[in-house]
Amino acid sequence: MNKRYRTMLMAIACLAVAMTLVDCAAILKRPALTQQQRQLNLESFEYVWTTIRDKHFDPELGGLDWQAIHDELRPKVQQARTMSEARKVMHDMISRLELTHFNIIPAEVYEDMNQPGKKGAYDGVTGIDLRIIDGHALVTRVEEDSPAAEAGVKTGWEIIRIGEDDVVSKLQLIAEEFDGKTYKDLILASALKSRLSGKVGDPVVVQFRDGADQTVDLNIPLVEKKGKRFQIGHLPPLYVWIDVDSIDQNIGYIAFNGFLDPINVMPTFNNAMKSFMDADGLIIDIRGNPGGVGDMAMGMAGWLVAEKNRRLGTLYMRDNELKVVVNPRATIYTGPVVIIVDGLSTSCSEIFAGGLKDLGRARIFGSRTGGAALPSIIENLPNGDGFQYAFANYRSEGGEVLEGIGVTPDVEVVPTREALVQGRDLFLETAVAWIRSQK
Repeated sequence: MNKRYRTMLMAIACLAVAMTLVDCAAILKRPALTQQQRQLNLESFEYVWTTIRDKHFDPELGGLDWQAIHDELRPKVQQARTMSEARKVMHDMISRLELTHFNIIPAEVYEDMNQPGKKGAYDGVTGIDLRIIDGHALVTRVEEDSPAAEAGVKTGWEIIRIGEDDVVSKLQLIAEEFDGKTYKDLILASALKSRLSGKVGDPVVVQFRDGADQTVDLNIPLVEKKGKRFQIGHLPPLYVWIDVDSIDQNIGYIAFNGFLDPINVMPTFNNAMKSFMDADGLIIDIRGNPGGVGDMAMGMAGWLVAEKNRRLGTLYMRDNELKVVVNPRATIYTGPVVIIVDGLSTSCSEIFAGGLKDLGRARIFGSRTGGAALPSIIENLPNGDGFQYAFANYRSEGGEVLEGIGVTPDVEVVPTREALVQGRDLFLETAVAWIRSQK
């Protein structure tokens, strides 16, 4: 297998990052372009257009007249007065594909991404995780010992304002823009998470509606994210963590936030599987997991599938295909398996969950995944920006295309504010109940 594709087999879904980049770009100064910058923007436009024409997995580009799109938009790049305007034209071009994993990353952000040791503008967090439920931004988890926990924030609290931003109006605007898209939940949550992040040490002012429907205003300092900072290639850095536990008297539980950092994550996962061989059941929790490297998904699936030459699916490129083959272990766990997903589970997470579902080896609980399953890479443009593009399409072992569709759970779980306020995790409760029913 080509080393480049092996390393980047299923790159992280960058939709969440894209929202952060848009916010970041919005606060950057936008001086008038020099003649040299205009020329570099034109070269970048041509590079993006040509790359898609020559490397897109579908040579027909879904029936688009790509030359006509070029001729329509090139004059607009020439006329662009600022970098922001030029980027918008390129965004317009790639948006015609109506696919995820195609992004223009501003040079200022792209430069930070390519300095692995440098702390970024979004490395600081409050310790709050959130989801948009029935149009409301609700706290779904509060990290122990985090600033949010110390300030008294609880699950089920609704976020009303962040700084000067009215959250409800922001959510309405974004929801309208992405109405009908499978990754709407991802975009909505990411837009707010970016506003709850910043430089470590800076504060963020948040207004909540607590469990008693009282308004609470808090000034929460930002601390470094949970996990170990990890970066692969030109992808944005993530803080990667994996949690292992035994719950409800002998049910194994593994949760991790990215198919990344294999040197640290895989040994922990492997040791957990060895310890759970006699467990009554196994829960793999990949809610909010944006994906990562496909080799890890194949290795993890190997603990659950005994047969050789079984696949999680197939990647279809323009000139060839790659089979995502499961690598069976010497000892296999044979008990009931639940994989928990939600709308923020994308890319490799979808391939892992969808593949094991098709193989009949896992039951999927939660909500439909984000439908952002295309593997991608990021390259440097002449103007200094980054260009992310998908190089393959994916079909599950059952023949399903996940892009724009997502993985439909076997058991849908709908979280509620009432349950969250009570400190209940309906996803876990439902999964445990099913495992107990299998005896």
